[in-house]
Amino acid sequence: MNHNTPRSPLPPASPRPLRHLSEVHRRVLTTAQLRSHGVSSAEMTEQCRPDGPWQQILPGVFLLHPGPPTSEERLHAVLMYAARESTPGVPAQPAADSPHRAVYAEAMITGLAALTLHGFTSAPPLLSIEKIDVLVPRLRRLRSTGCARIVRTPTLPTPQQVTGVPIAPVPRALADAVSELSDAGAVRRLLTEAVRGGHCEPASVVRELNAAKLLSRPHVVDAVDSLLAEGRAIAEDRLYRMVHDHGLPDPVWNVDLRLPGGPHLGGLDAYWPEQAVAVELDTRAPRQDEDAMWSEYARKRETLERLGITVVYITPKKLRDGTEQQAAVVRTALMASGDRDPAAYVVVLPR
Repeated sequence: MNHNTPRSPLPPASPRPLRHLSEVHRRVLTTAQLRSHGVSSAEMTEQCRPDGPWQQILPGVFLLHPGPPTSEERLHAVLMYAARESTPGVPAQPAADSPHRAVYAEAMITGLAALTLHGFTSAPPLLSIEKIDVLVPRLRRLRSTGCARIVRTPTLPTPQQVTGVPIAPVPRALADAVSELSDAGAVRRLLTEAVRGGHCEPASVVRELNAAKLLSRPHVVDAVDSLLAEGRAIAEDRLYRMVHDHGLPDPVWNVDLRLPGGPHLGGLDAYWPEQAVAVELDTRAPRQDEDAMWSEYARKRETLERLGITVVYITPKKLRDGTEQQAAVVRTALMASGDRDPAAYVVVLPR
């Protein structure tokens, strides 16, 4: 129901007539909402007879017309089924800021349906998705049924609103979608679009996949490798554009450093030899070997700084969301080089 629904001319204590329900904006209502309009259980059963005007689409959720549900009706039906009642008997209420947007407590769309709503072209259209995933807290006593598939989580993420529907953030929706997919090509297309389309950074996707224990599946691991390569290429392009757009002096790109006749010191994405300033993209992904990778980063940084080389680590997310701030950090490091002792001589080789 919504705030724009015309009031019945009957006194408040009297039930509203059934014809009132055919006029609502969204023709999906729960048992509790129907009862609030004076519809008895017997009347609900009568309306849902085989040739009747209504149908029960999910337990406790009714569609007030006999034809197939629309995509929007299916989404709201699943949310009505899964939402926790905020007040007894009323599981979904119109939002104060928009009477056509319902507030669903502790429930949000996830998986492929959420990715479709996020605008993924590699996700199927809503009407072709047989099961709509809905994310709820782990302790909710619900079961998957009909077109609703229950997905549980110890901690609900903050939902995003798309066309009045609460949906999980892209990384979480991706993990829930991938958990049901065995097609390696489909998994790779979804993960690639997530990064190439600017929906999120690779690290956030890998973090969710790792939490869902999906990184043991070979086709997921292959897709993640492609995802990380795609993410690094995009981050490198952003780094090139940052240097150019913010007027930084040209560095040497993608180099290895070595001590003369000595050991390899490590690879760098950008290096200014005269100022002894280096930039390295921190594209580590949170996988099982994260501690070992961080130790390697820390050892390299400590070694280079001991030789008088300033190392600036930049994450892809910071490059995307705060390019100007990152350019200022690099510029400050370059300007401060004159106040430091000269760096040790190192050999710069193409990587």
